[in-house]
Amino acid sequence: MDPIAYVAAFKALGAGLAVIALAGVGVGIGNIFSSMVSSVARNPGARDAVFPIGILGFALTEAVALFALLIAFLILFT
Repeated sequence: MDPIAYVAAFKALGAGLAVIALAGVGVGIGNIFSSMVSSVARNPGARDAVFPIGILGFALTEAVALFALLIAFLILFT
């Protein structure tokens, strides 16, 4: 096998490993929103306090997904 094929194979492997973080992001977002829904269901008056914290958690967790995709694309296309 020529070295260019090895580089392409290892790039694909590295990008695949970088995207594994998206599984954790999916679990994290599900956990954030399930906790937010259950807390509002128990105490509807706390919605105004809980909702902004839940959205902040969602945004920070989604940022991890964007960083993982960015790293994967950098590995693949550079």
